[in-house]
Amino acid sequence: MKLRLLSKKLFKRLFLFSIVSLIYCNQTYSAGAAARNESSVNRMIIHADKGAEQISRNIYGHFSEHLGRCIYEGFWVGEDSPIPNTRGIRNDVVEALKKIKVPVLRWPGGCFADEYHWMDGIGPKEKRPSMINTHWGGVTENNHFGTHEFLDLCEQLGCEPYICGNVGSGTIQEMQQWVEYITFDGKSPMADLRRANGREEPWKVTFWAVGNENWGCGGGMTPEHYANLYRQFATYLRNFSDNRLYKVACGPSGGDYRWTEVLMREAGGGRRSRMNGLALHYYCGSGSRSRSATQFDEIDWFEQLRRALQIDELITEHSKIMDQYDPSKRVALLVDEWGAWHNVEPGTNRGFLYQQNSLRDALVAGVSLNIFNNHCDRVKMANIAQIVNVLQAMILTKGEQMIVTPTYHVFEMYKVHHDATLLPIDLQSTDYRFGNNSIPAVNVSASKDDSGTIHISLCNLDPGNAAEVRCALEGADPKGISGRILTAEAMTAHNTFENPNVVKPVTFSDYKLEGNILTTTLPSKSVVVLEIK
Repeated sequence: MKLRLLSKKLFKRLFLFSIVSLIYCNQTYSAGAAARNESSVNRMIIHADKGAEQISRNIYGHFSEHLGRCIYEGFWVGEDSPIPNTRGIRNDVVEALKKIKVPVLRWPGGCFADEYHWMDGIGPKEKRPSMINTHWGGVTENNHFGTHEFLDLCEQLGCEPYICGNVGSGTIQEMQQWVEYITFDGKSPMADLRRANGREEPWKVTFWAVGNENWGCGGGMTPEHYANLYRQFATYLRNFSDNRLYKVACGPSGGDYRWTEVLMREAGGGRRSRMNGLALHYYCGSGSRSRSATQFDEIDWFEQLRRALQIDELITEHSKIMDQYDPSKRVALLVDEWGAWHNVEPGTNRGFLYQQNSLRDALVAGVSLNIFNNHCDRVKMANIAQIVNVLQAMILTKGEQMIVTPTYHVFEMYKVHHDATLLPIDLQSTDYRFGNNSIPAVNVSASKDDSGTIHISLCNLDPGNAAEVRCALEGADPKGISGRILTAEAMTAHNTFENPNVVKPVTFSDYKLEGNILTTTLPSKSVVVLEIK
């Protein structure tokens, strides 16, 4: 009997212990799950009342080189073409680009610039000498697209021209005469030659680069040699009539910090500096040129975006050097070549750099533009490479057909940032992990326009998981919100001539605004722009 009583008591104790243990374990699990859920939230504070720097619209600039089908067929089809055109420039491309408000267009290169002699591209087209494009495909060009045609294109687009002059194989006199030909309204041999070629009034051209990649295809120069040449060339680039030149020096390739050091020391610092801008070049796809633009796995997705994010570090480090010689930030950093670089499309000329453009490229564009926005105190221009049919293009053409790319849509969505005031952001992002490596899952920038409207551009880099975002809008009293999103089911999604609308923006409404607290969930692999009134 005593044994039975003891067994019952033991059973009760064991039973109670089990219940308590279960409750404790459940509470512990719930607390742990709550902690994990809390840590998976991306947190932001947007200081809506502390904006000071303006995001220059020129950060959303573009680049057009005599390369592949960028100029010939991309823009220029000639007056006699069956493709609808205005003075030889195709109408459909112009109309599409006007919708994204192209602010500035760089021309004629690129590597092509330092073998281009501008006088070969003026006068009656049938009398213009041909040339071999030795850099890009070894094709013969007839020079039918020259100075007049480029400046006509800029006028049709409503954008600023940005001309890159020839240092590598040109002369000081040649470049000086080009400026005079374009901008002088008085009587001179060059101004009279312009009039003889059909243009009475001079053009306004502000942005002028003294050479391109002179450390490489532009002459293989040392920074010391180029700095001396820059000072010499820049001396003879005159401000004719009421035109005022903004002179840009060839800057570094990627992380070549010594180039920046020498150029700023020798040509960029002090009151007597003749430099207004220093041009940085960075291609985030350079490490995977053998990889397809549309056939890739998650490792390629991850590595591409990891490299895209590195532009933040490059701008930061180059800016530190520039600050030593130019603490007032009088000299701007111009990222006048940037973008993704993939293998060319099968069956195309390798020298034409024609590649497709997928959702991955849209994310590259989104994070890059966010980074440029966030560095707008020093970065005053950026030019994606390139605008039509080359590298990370806005537009692809095939004869009379034309389509826009996922990257085009990002530029269209982000145009709300043009000339707006940058808003400071404190961001705590979760990680997007692949293997043993990780990058921030969320990338963002925000601005306020003249009407007081706030725009937030957000990128979720994780291709497999949504991202919850909680944002405090400090100093704001929001009344309403709307949104747009660019995404697709597949990482490799892209637009084709047969299916041109696979990737395009649609309305986004997965958000909640309570007072000044915004919560939203970004779908995987997406670009979202929110507008808050």
